[in-house]
Amino acid sequence: MFIDPFGRAVNYLRISLTDRCNLRCVYCMPGEGVQWQPRADQLSAAEIVRVVEAAAEGGVSRVRLTGGEPLVHPHIIEIVRGIASIKGIEEVSLTTNAMLLESLAQPLADAGLKRVNISLDSLDAAKFKRITRGGDLTRVWKGIAAAEHAHLSPLKLNTVIVSGLNADELPAFARLTMENNWHVRFIEVMPIGNAQDWGEGFPSLGERYVSVQEMRSALATFDLRPATSPQGNGPARTYRIPNALGTIGFISPLGEHFCQHCNRLRLTSDGKLRSCLVIPAEVSLRDAVRSGKSIEEFFQQAVAQKPEHHDMLIAVPTGSQRGMSQIGG
Repeated sequence: MFIDPFGRAVNYLRISLTDRCNLRCVYCMPGEGVQWQPRADQLSAAEIVRVVEAAAEGGVSRVRLTGGEPLVHPHIIEIVRGIASIKGIEEVSLTTNAMLLESLAQPLADAGLKRVNISLDSLDAAKFKRITRGGDLTRVWKGIAAAEHAHLSPLKLNTVIVSGLNADELPAFARLTMENNWHVRFIEVMPIGNAQDWGEGFPSLGERYVSVQEMRSALATFDLRPATSPQGNGPARTYRIPNALGTIGFISPLGEHFCQHCNRLRLTSDGKLRSCLVIPAEVSLRDAVRSGKSIEEFFQQAVAQKPEHHDMLIAVPTGSQRGMSQIGG
């Protein structure tokens, strides 16, 4: 079992399959000029499965696939099937923008995927297209319907709340949980690789942040009650509107640190292990994987590097040169 220097068991691995994405969400990456990693630098499907085999031997039981957008990876089904077949892996999940999910939900479920988190930052089609720089809300709804049909549950919707952009939609998102067994999670915007100007009509760097305390205040009329977190809800603090089918969660990486419960490592698509989303230290295992060497020591090294907590401040960029699409959100 992987145990970090502060006694936390590390049993969760998040894997960025690719830095590529079919959208350009304003808080995640620039609209243009993005330099993609060379494909030769990225781990192959077989190499990813081998890394997870080593992780499972150290006690990792849960794997989440991220990006970029994981569904643009040409071997996504093969990767899910390979990971799901590894002894000790109890759950494979995935975070997606759902643009490609309608046709892939059932094949993914058949391959062993258990559930999906869907990024959805507006319920207004025009605003959604603007935030994502080209996204189609109709395709997302079709993807959500396909995920439900394929029994990829519990289904979670991730909404990054930005002042002056979508904070006014908090009540509308909350109402989704009243008649749907969905778990809506409101997330504070994080200053990782997005400090640049987002363009005309978008808030400036110092005007974007909304704390979870402010979010809860905006939802005061719903009489939120503390609730049991659904499976895999991670750091979210979970509530329920009385008699609602679904739940509402708040994820606060800045205002209310959840570092004391962190149980995860991250693997970037170019084969580097990160012990913390916001601390730039990385352990590269790609060359070892390709040479057939044992990689357990690289996991041990990454686990040993896990900090007790991060010191990221609101609206202050971190020292990492990687953006969220490169690290894996």
